[in-house]
Amino acid sequence: MYFTDRGLEELVKRRGDEEVTPAWLAEELQVFVDTFPEFETPIERFATRLARSDDPDD
Repeated sequence: MYFTDRGLEELVKRRGDEEVTPAWLAEELQVFVDTFPEFETPIERFATRLARSDDPDD
């Protein structure tokens, strides 16, 4: 099990019944990057991946 799996499991456990919007997620990711600027590149890549997840060319 990767370390991130535990965080993802906690996310599902604590917030699994909530519905979120892309706008809410983007805001939370921006707050995270503002707090931890060293994660800007991986968060940018993650956000791009989510934005293009339904594009077969990506």
